This record gives sequence, structure tokens and C-alpha cells, in this order.
Amino acid sequence: MPPACGVTKVEPEGLNVVIYVRNIKAFYENDQLIKQLAGSLRKKVSVRVDPTALMDMEEAKKKIESIISPEATVASIAFSPPFSEVHIEALKPGLVIGKGGTTLKEIITSTGWSPVVLRTPTIPSSTLRGVRKSNIADAEDRKKFLIGVGKKICQAPMQSEWVRAVLLGASREVGRSCMLVQTPNSRVLIDVGINPVTGEPTKAYPYLNMLGFPLEELDAVIITHGHMDHMGFLPYLYAYGYDGPVYCTPPTRDLMGLLQKDYIDLAKKSVGVDAPYGKKDIQTELKRVIPVEYGEVVDITPEVKMTLYNAGHIIGSAMVHLHIGEGLHNLVHSGDMKFGYTKLFEPANTNFPRIETMFIESTYGGRNDITQNRKEMEDQLVKIINETAAKGGKVLIPVFAVGRSQEIMLVLEDYYRREGSGFNIPVYIDGMVLEASAIHTAYPEYLREGLERRILSNNSPFESPMLKVAKGTDKKEIVDGEPSVILAPSGMMNGGPSVEYLNMMAEDEKNTLIFVGYQSPLSLGHKIQKGMREIPVTGEDGRTKIMNIRMRVETVEGFSGHSDRHQLMAFLKNLRPTPERVFTVHGDWGKSDELAKGAGAMLKRECRAPLNLEAIRLR
Repeated sequence: MPPACGVTKVEPEGLNVVIYVRNIKAFYENDQLIKQLAGSLRKKVSVRVDPTALMDMEEAKKKIESIISPEATVASIAFSPPFSEVHIEALKPGLVIGKGGTTLKEIITSTGWSPVVLRTPTIPSSTLRGVRKSNIADAEDRKKFLIGVGKKICQAPMQSEWVRAVLLGASREVGRSCMLVQTPNSRVLIDVGINPVTGEPTKAYPYLNMLGFPLEELDAVIITHGHMDHMGFLPYLYAYGYDGPVYCTPPTRDLMGLLQKDYIDLAKKSVGVDAPYGKKDIQTELKRVIPVEYGEVVDITPEVKMTLYNAGHIIGSAMVHLHIGEGLHNLVHSGDMKFGYTKLFEPANTNFPRIETMFIESTYGGRNDITQNRKEMEDQLVKIINETAAKGGKVLIPVFAVGRSQEIMLVLEDYYRREGSGFNIPVYIDGMVLEASAIHTAYPEYLREGLERRILSNNSPFESPMLKVAKGTDKKEIVDGEPSVILAPSGMMNGGPSVEYLNMMAEDEKNTLIFVGYQSPLSLGHKIQKGMREIPVTGEDGRTKIMNIRMRVETVEGFSGHSDRHQLMAFLKNLRPTPERVFTVHGDWGKSDELAKGAGAMLKRECRAPLNLEAIRLR
């Protein structure tokens, strides 16, 4: 660093090395300096102004407001003194950044505060508001935590002689995803999920009691995406001793807070058990999240480098690439993935630097799990809705609040906009669907390019006139009202608004129930889908009564966020480089085995479906 910069402190901070200077202008005189630093340290480098040289916050706020164009529509400016940062939330963050980052540079050189730019969601979101406020309020605690993590990561790596993976859930089953990747010197968990359709501890939660060491000895947890079967048990770790980092994409962090809090409220109603953690544990977990973007190579232990890649499943969903040791071993865990067309996302990434071992989901890995033509399925969905409306009925579509609900909204909105389609039926969204959709509008860069453009140009499909918010509206009014479509979680009907609507709609033959996503064998949705028409339910008086399913029941495939058999095989065929071995996980017993046999025959490599509690030596 040039002496004119006046370096006061250098410290590791989570995944970064932070250099504090008194004279930031001197640093910016050499535009190659930051690249030289990052290249020599082989880490992400941040340069900030020493707290003693920062402009007064009130004065800095006025200065920032004068620099940023009013067209940016700034929603808030909040200062974080422990990090020498100012968080600027705006509807048009590109105008805050400026061409080539010129506006950001002007802010930091004139005020000293390092700008962090956030996008205002086009739909108000209490979840995002809470996460962003806590980042400011808990900055002092978070700073200490990140410095502790940084010091551990910056230790000199010890040479490991072996790598193993231990399957702690989601092997030959769907739900409670959890896998330990271990060396003599590193212990990393990939996913810590629950099985949300059962309260039985031996089936609902991962086998953490078989770790063989205390939770506090874990080095890191990686979360592939924000669905409960992949992150629903994470707060438990913080309730019982873990206090380390969680790595995931920014949208996954926000979805975790949303869905875990809802699980606490619904667990007793849906599966008859209390959640194994409280809201305080969720708050602790969110303080420990270190967000990572796609393609960013980061050290998570002294010997393990992690990179996240687009998985195409839900917003922020990631495949995890781990580079262990200096070329000792490379593995990829797919998480849940979609290697096919959706209106929301680009297909899953297939190119990696190196892969020796691949863990791939097999939800639809069976020989007969072939999705029908997407266009035909969209037409069929709208046809069923129109037929129901013509009879004066309503359509109930149980959806996952994150992923399938937004995909179905885009399909229906497309027909609504299409000239001559005649589709003009109101679509009510209930439960957490609105909040999850708001999170999509805060991260348009994670969506398909065309959808991203629509959101950025204030033409978001999630705010179409066709959509009506059921929140605050009496459910009975909707059920008794004009023909309509109701999108309501949970997608497997194991609780939530979808079951409340079912109770009111089931016995009317004019109504229709349409399944558009995966139904676990343990779920109510699966039972109805397979023909059960008499459902025992608990009435308001506490007595059990029979609910007769007289409404029309349909399944329309093609909208799943999971790959079907053809897509899974195509993904493996296109994978570069070809892995030395493949393990199939996250699929019901027969499906995992069938995919492994098919993949083995195609790739001419070792492919098999491991069991829960199996420990596999990878190197």
C-alpha cells in the first residue's frame, strides 16, 4: 500500500481481508491496486476509511443525498459505524452505483463511508425490512463474529490425508437433507433440513446424534436453498451449541427467516409437535449468515474452498462445489436442481473447474418419471380452470410459497396478458406467497433475463391486476364469491391456508383441486392424489369428523422445480468434467436406485444410491 494511504489496520473479516486507511483518495489514485492486493493475498479485499476519519453521519447523509440522482428513488440511508459502511436502499440501485461505479467512488471519497447498495422490493416485504434493520442494529456483534471467523479461516492449512462424506438424511428418501463433509481438519455440513410432513423424531430430523463430535466443533454450514427440507433444522444447531457461520446466497438467507418463523407457528397444527427451536434461535442464525453470490470462490476453512452455482430450482438455489486441500478432492452437491425450462430461472449450471464426486438429487429419478410437454400442460391447467369457472366453481392450487407459487403466477399472468386468450379470472394469493414474491422483486438478477427486465422496468408480473391478495380477506368470502383461482401453501397440504380452503371447498362438486408439485408419501396431498375421498378431520368442537372430497381432483405436471428423469440424465451427460463417481440422494427408495443404475450405464462410472448413516470415503 502506498504510504500516502495511511494504513491504520488490517484484519480478516469473515471471507474478506479489510484494510483501513486514513486517506481513501490516495488509494483510488491507482486503479490497479485493489487487483494487485486481491491477487497477492488470494482473497477478497475491502478497503475502508478508518473510523476516526469518517464524516459526521448527518453531514454525510446530506452529502450522499446531493450526489445521488432523485431518479434512483432512495428509500433509506442507514449507517453502520463498526464497518464504516452506509447502507443505501433504492428502487433503482444502478443509479446509485453510477456508470463504472463512479457514483459509489464519489460517495466514499467525499464522505469516507463505504456504500452498500440494496434494492427496494417493488412489493413491500416485512422479512427484508427485518433482515436489513437487524444488519444495522447488530453490527457490533456481527463485526466481532466475522473477525473470529476470519482468523480461523486465515490459519495455515494442515495437510489432510482423507476426505469422507456421511449421509445424515435424505438418502433414499425426500426430506431432512443433511450431509457431513469431513477431513482430519475440517467439518462442514451441507444442508440441515426437516421432513415437514411428519412429527416423528426418527423420521422428521437429520441424524445429528451420529456426528461423533459436539456441534460446536463444526467449522461451517452450507445451505443450498430456502426450503424447509434443506434448512428447517438449522436453528436447532444454534439452540444446542453451534455458533459458527452459515453460507448461502442472499435470497436464501431471507427465505430462511420467513419460512422458519412460519414453521414455529404451524408445527403444532400440522404435525402435532412443538418446533425444536424458538424465534430467538432463528434470530441468532440470521446474524451468523455470511451471504455468497454465484461464482464467488471463498475459503470456508483453511483447506476448503467453496463456490456456489445456479441450480435453477428456486430463487437463490445453489449447487455446492467444494475444492478440498490443494487438489486433494473436488465434490459437487446438486441440492435440488432443475435442468429444464421454467419461466423463473435459467437451467442448472453444468460446468465446473473439477469434479471427482457428484451427489445428485433423484426426486423424479424413476424410469417412468417423464414430464409431459410444458406448453400442453400450461394449456391443460388453464382449460381445467376455465371449465371450473364455467360451472361457477373455484379452483384451489396448493403450492409451495417459494417457487411453485411464483411459477404458476407467471403462467396464469401470461394467459391473462395474451390477446384473445379470454382468461380473465381473478387469482387470489394467500399465506406467505405475497411475501415470497416480494423477495423475488428484490433480487431480479437471480431470475430469467426477460423477467428481470420486466421487474426493473416497473412491469412486474407479481403485481398484475389479475392478482388479488387474500391477506385480510375472509376466506369464506372468497370461497362463496365469484369464480376464482386460489394459490395457497402448503403445497403438500400438511397444514396452512391450503387445508383451510380445502375444508370449505371439498364437498362442493363445482370446485376443483389441482396438484402441480411433488407430494410426499406421508402427506395429505398424496393421499387425496392417490384416490382417498374420505378424510378424517378435527372439528371446532375437538371431535373427529369425516370430510368428503366431492370436488374434482386433478394433477397437472410440468411445473415442478425438480428435474424429471430425462433432465437428470441430460444434466449428467452435459456435466463437465465427467465425475469419477455419482451418488444419488433426495429421492424415494426406488427412484434413487433407478437413477443410479441408469446413470452408471450411461457414464460408465461408479453410480449408486447410498443409505442414511452411510459414511463414504471419497479420498
